Amino acid sequence: MNDVLVRVTGHRIQRVPRRGRAERRAPRARRPTPTATAPGDRLVESPVFILCSIRSGSTLLRVLLDSHPEIHAPHELHLRLLTVRARGPYAKAALHELGLGQQGLRHLMWDRLLHRELTASGKRIIVDKTPNNVFIVDQLRACWPNARFVFLLRHPAAIARSRQKLRPRDSRNVERILRYCDAVEAARRAHDGYEVRYEELTSEPERVLRGLCGFLGVALEPRMLEYGAHDHGPYRAGLGDYADKIGRGRVQPADPPPAETPPALREVSAAWGYAAAESTPAATTP
Repeated sequence: MNDVLVRVTGHRIQRVPRRGRAERRAPRARRPTPTATAPGDRLVESPVFILCSIRSGSTLLRVLLDSHPEIHAPHELHLRLLTVRARGPYAKAALHELGLGQQGLRHLMWDRLLHRELTASGKRIIVDKTPNNVFIVDQLRACWPNARFVFLLRHPAAIARSRQKLRPRDSRNVERILRYCDAVEAARRAHDGYEVRYEELTSEPERVLRGLCGFLGVALEPRMLEYGAHDHGPYRAGLGDYADKIGRGRVQPADPPPAETPPALREVSAAWGYAAAESTPAATTP
C-alpha cells in the first residue's frame, strides 16, 4: 500500500510509536497544599501582637510603641472579625489549583492589610494590640510562623473594676474578663513571648520599655515617654481606650488593685503571680 501511495502521492504512512502514560502526561508544577505558605505569600515577615485582656492598658502600650521611629502600632485592627470567602464551586476549584484554601485566602488578606499599614507608616515593625487576638493566637502563628508575642498582664481584679466603671450595667462583667484572662493564660502556656506588667509599665516606664525594645530589636527612644507629642489617631470605642486618662499624653500611675478579688478571678490572678489563690473557708458543723 505504501508503494502505491509513494508512486501516486509521494507520501508514506508511518506508525507513530505509542507513548507511555508518563510521557503522555507532562509533569505539573507542584502546588502548595491548601494549608501551606508558599514563597511570596507573606509581605510582613515578623509582626508583633500584644496579647491581653480588654482594659489591661494595651492602648497605653500601643501609643508608647507607636512613638518609636521604627515601630508602627495602629489602632485595633480586629483581624478576627475580617473574613473572605470563595462563593461557588468554580471559585473554590480555582483556589484549590492555586494551593489556597479558605484559611489561606484569609491569611493573605490579613498580611496584605498589615503590609499596607506598615508601608504607609514608613517604619519597619508593626504591632497589633487588638485584645480579641487572644482568641485566634494559633491562627496568627499559622499565618505568620515568625510572629512575635507580647503578653500584657494586669491584676484581673483591676481589669474587672476598670471595665465595670466603663460599663456599669453589665451584670456579666467578671465573666467576660475571665474569658479574656483564660485565653491569655492559654496563650502564655502554648507560646513563647515577652511579658509586660501594666503596673510596672506605669511605675517604671523607661525600664520596662527598654526591655521590650530589646526584645523587638530596637533601641529605646526617650521620645516614647512623651507619647502625647505624637499623633496616634483617634481614641474611641472599638479602636482602643477612649477614657480621659489616656488622652493626657503622659504615663499615669496605676491605681492600687481592689482589696478583694472576685472568686472567679482568683485562680488566674494566682497564675499571674498577683496573689495566692483565695479559698472559701470550709463550713463548720455545730
